[in-house]
Amino acid sequence: MTDQRLRLGMIGGGQGAFIGAVHRIAARIDGEYELVCGAFSSNPEKSKASGQLLGISPDRVYGSYQELYEKEQQLPEDQRVQVISIVTPNHVHFEPTKLALESGFHVILDKPMTFSLEEALQLREVVERTGNLFCLTHTYTGYPMVKEARQLVASGKLGKIRKVYVEYPQGWLSTFEEGGDNKQAAWRTDPKQSGIAGAMGDIGTHAFNLAEYVSGLEVTQICADINVVVEGRQLDDDGAALLKFNNGASGVLFATQIAAGEENNVRIRVYGEKGGLDWQQDIANTLLVKWLDRPAEIYRTGGGNVSSYAQHNTRTPGGHPEGYLEAFANLYRNFALCVKARLTGEEAPAEAQDYPGIEEGVRGMAFIEQVIASGQSENKWIEFTI
Repeated sequence: MTDQRLRLGMIGGGQGAFIGAVHRIAARIDGEYELVCGAFSSNPEKSKASGQLLGISPDRVYGSYQELYEKEQQLPEDQRVQVISIVTPNHVHFEPTKLALESGFHVILDKPMTFSLEEALQLREVVERTGNLFCLTHTYTGYPMVKEARQLVASGKLGKIRKVYVEYPQGWLSTFEEGGDNKQAAWRTDPKQSGIAGAMGDIGTHAFNLAEYVSGLEVTQICADINVVVEGRQLDDDGAALLKFNNGASGVLFATQIAAGEENNVRIRVYGEKGGLDWQQDIANTLLVKWLDRPAEIYRTGGGNVSSYAQHNTRTPGGHPEGYLEAFANLYRNFALCVKARLTGEEAPAEAQDYPGIEEGVRGMAFIEQVIASGQSENKWIEFTI
């Protein structure tokens, strides 16, 4: 497998964009990428200014994603960009991703995958047709102890899974933030940019993805209560859903952005016949495993007796905290290892292939549409279909 850095380009993520900076940090942590080009804003002048701050050669800072793809394709193969990172608002996910894949580039895309389920299904067809690699940044699947939780469930040690609880509480939208100059609040609460969902699209998709990832199950039915709490807001800022899974297990999901004082303490609990597990982001290096017939156990990032998947996604010795940026970086590194394996005709290790992709993106968009549909329905329980 090649040791050379992959050439990375970015769409969006210019000056003042929170998530763009996070993606760039994640890409740099392991030295697997070099940012060589970008269209950092739909405003060519802002894109140019952002590129200058990032130290990108002026002739590779573009005014649009279309221009980037066209001009990069004209460069020699050993110079042109290889991976495109797309960090735009939801309504500018589909077209840049579709064109990037069709232009021969691999893609890392911020979640949720598209503006609608219809677009997600079209994008799945593009990924299948082009054969190019695709990663969706559901960050929380990158934590070592989340990997460990998934492996514990998959090993059968907890027995048949019976119950899943997953929650994502935030408080930053407890007031009408979009009424001021908060750009993050403005686009995330705007149906023209965010889609049909607010909190359920922004953070509910993370909770949904985490529930399916750790449990290894798929949701088959949803019964939801969706709320707009803050006066004047156009999209949901609070909600909860009862879930049914394909093995008969039941679950509870809640996502809210009006829980005053809360930050980002994502939490998942999974219970089987023989025991259960509990992970939360506030103490991300710890996985608590509870047993029916013996004392509870504490698993720690960097500790012994954890799976190869947890070890593969750990960088430091036990007791040295790894957090959100490192989890994000794990997605970037794993994707890089798969791209490099593709370039050299090898197969990446199974641990490296463990990152969210197109199927998770499609299921996330189906969740958004169906949780909102259930919230608006008098019948409540609806089938989860794609």
